[in-house]
Amino acid sequence: MRVLGINAVFHDPAAALVVDGRVVAAAEEERFSRRKHGKRPVPFSAWEQPVEAARWCLRQAGLTPGQVDLVGYSYDPSLVLPPEEMGIDDAWDHLRTTYAKEAPGFLADALPGLDRDKVRFVPHHVAHAASGGLAVSTAEPRSVLVCDGRGERASHLAGRYDGGRLDVLAGQRLPHSLGLMYEALTAHLGFLRSSDEYKVMALASYGKPRFLDQLRAAVRATDDGGFVTERIDWAELAPRRRSDEDWTGAHADLAASVQRRLEEVLLDLARWLHERTGDRILTMAGGTALNCVANTVLHREGPFEEVWVQPAAGDAGTALGAALHVAATEGEPLEPMPGADLGRGFTDQEIERALRTARLPYERPADLAEAVAEALADDGVVAWFQGRAEYGPRALGHRSLLAHPGRKANLERLNDVKGREQFRPVAPMVLLERAPEIFARGPIPSPYMLFVHDVAPQWQDRIPAVVHVDGTARVQTVDPAGEPLVASLLTAFERRTGLPVLVNTSLNTAGRPMVDDIKDVLECFGATPIDLLAIGPFVVRRP
Repeated sequence: MRVLGINAVFHDPAAALVVDGRVVAAAEEERFSRRKHGKRPVPFSAWEQPVEAARWCLRQAGLTPGQVDLVGYSYDPSLVLPPEEMGIDDAWDHLRTTYAKEAPGFLADALPGLDRDKVRFVPHHVAHAASGGLAVSTAEPRSVLVCDGRGERASHLAGRYDGGRLDVLAGQRLPHSLGLMYEALTAHLGFLRSSDEYKVMALASYGKPRFLDQLRAAVRATDDGGFVTERIDWAELAPRRRSDEDWTGAHADLAASVQRRLEEVLLDLARWLHERTGDRILTMAGGTALNCVANTVLHREGPFEEVWVQPAAGDAGTALGAALHVAATEGEPLEPMPGADLGRGFTDQEIERALRTARLPYERPADLAEAVAEALADDGVVAWFQGRAEYGPRALGHRSLLAHPGRKANLERLNDVKGREQFRPVAPMVLLERAPEIFARGPIPSPYMLFVHDVAPQWQDRIPAVVHVDGTARVQTVDPAGEPLVASLLTAFERRTGLPVLVNTSLNTAGRPMVDDIKDVLECFGATPIDLLAIGPFVVRRP
């Protein structure tokens, strides 16, 4: 069975394809359109479909739209309530439902040959849940926790998967939403809501949670598996910041307070869920699951032995979840998600042809890992473009910007290269076998960079570029069995420097999506002070 998954209504439009129970492709529309997050999450944009992502997924599998058996669409308009009942203060919110109802026709027009009657509406939070509970590599029963801004009428789902069937145990109706609360704080702090929440998480490490008592009164779990988020007057706690203003201690303290309260409520929700399931494994999805600090608190202090987070936990992941849900509903046996590298890749011939067309001098070293390790050991900044692109917001060694972690100045240097705020951290990638001696109090392996770890005291001065202000790092572990080229690079770098760690941040500049195809990376290389481009088996050096 061939099932296409589509996410389109809010933000991060994406497509995914599941064939005979196997995930063969998944990609976000932003990587094709070069518009960050694909579009803004306003009602007027809900008609836009991830057409280029869907076309690519089908081409990747050698299929035409007419060969698709079913389509899962990650929003069910029949579940929507009137805006006033959901506490939604937006006179145009009804457009989402109007456009969603017409989505089968939109898709059939954009993908000629697709039968509009094959489109199945999948509830938004069910799609999120499936992206975790049906993608994890285990057959044992597993709990699932979804938290985000909003779906049709809710902002949260707690449930359990046993085989391919989801048992929903709790959900939280709007207007109460942990995700919308965090989005509102993001806007108050001068960042772009529904986009820059990760900046608030980074800023929180610079503050103290001195507003926690007020937040505990307004935001709290309930005894039915849900929660309450009362209206908060943010200006009473810290002044509103304009985007062009410097942040202050009050802003950092407010971020720290909301971050801590989010962690506490998520812990309450996880404990309630575990009391009812007794499961060993918790799977997570929804935009809140991209909060790697909160994920680590759940891992350390929560009742579950293992926490697995979908690497495309935001709305992009609902495309995959919708496809998996529809396939499971049809009785299709499912294979686990094979990894996050589900996007576009290019042959050596395609890459070399593009380099020649661009008239760039390039070479093909006998050992790519050794050549790149030499440049990194010499403190060069390297654009690393290898294999298939990642699905989700994390660069995991396929579309990455790499640097020497032992040079503290490289944090400021990379933030300058990318045009980012200087309070933002960069992350380490580390050989799996070496990770336990360097990084503590976080899950290992951690292949998707979705948890933070404490950096061992004896290593903090050795890899200062990747140590955040609170002594933590958002780690990606590299298993040679799954990522042999990246593992070889790390090994070659350690041989030269004694450090089995590299700085790994996403290959993009501020406000732009991660590079995805060859043209993107050549433009990025040409416009930024990157010293070396490693693209396929070739290297291009800065003159």
